[in-house]
Amino acid sequence: MNLALKVRHVAVILACVLASAGAAIPAPQAPMAMVTGAVTSQPIGHYEFCQRLPAECNVKSRSAPAARMDDHAWNVVRDVNRAINARYIARTDLDAYGVEEYWTYPTVFADCEDYALQKRKELAQLGFALSDLLITVVRKPDGEGHAVLTLRTTDGDFILDNLDNDVLAWNQTPYTFLKRQATFNTGRWVTIENGRDLLVGALR
Repeated sequence: MNLALKVRHVAVILACVLASAGAAIPAPQAPMAMVTGAVTSQPIGHYEFCQRLPAECNVKSRSAPAARMDDHAWNVVRDVNRAINARYIARTDLDAYGVEEYWTYPTVFADCEDYALQKRKELAQLGFALSDLLITVVRKPDGEGHAVLTLRTTDGDFILDNLDNDVLAWNQTPYTFLKRQATFNTGRWVTIENGRDLLVGALR
């Protein structure tokens, strides 16, 4: 083999080695669970909800692992998400109650946070821990505030959303996550990356 062929052969081998090494390094991925920060202010609607129903906001939980889900539990979560999305007529708080923000358990009409409250309530009645059911404020791609329910699991954080009948991992949604209820106290909220207050209301 002459020198030119040897050089070419070595170059091909090096290229293959480098390509294999690059393929073996996975691309960075968003964490499966949200990273929460400091205690922050409640959304005004949740604060007023707590003034009306203080027992809802005084539940304290000890630190515990997230829920371990089996197929039955996932089916329950999906069924609850779909059923509640279909049960109520979507209306903004302004249209339904004449005010910008009014968090409540829905009867006929519901805004995004009302869907989240009802899902949280029914899943808790079915045995899920409140520390794993966290109302969460997000920002939609168009900049509008929105509220969803976060389900903490050992597989990561998942989102129940009145705008989507599928239950998605939080990092598969189009949202920017701002703040959520604390796992240790139903009346406290913590930041998610950069938290800020927004009026939350979104319809289909």
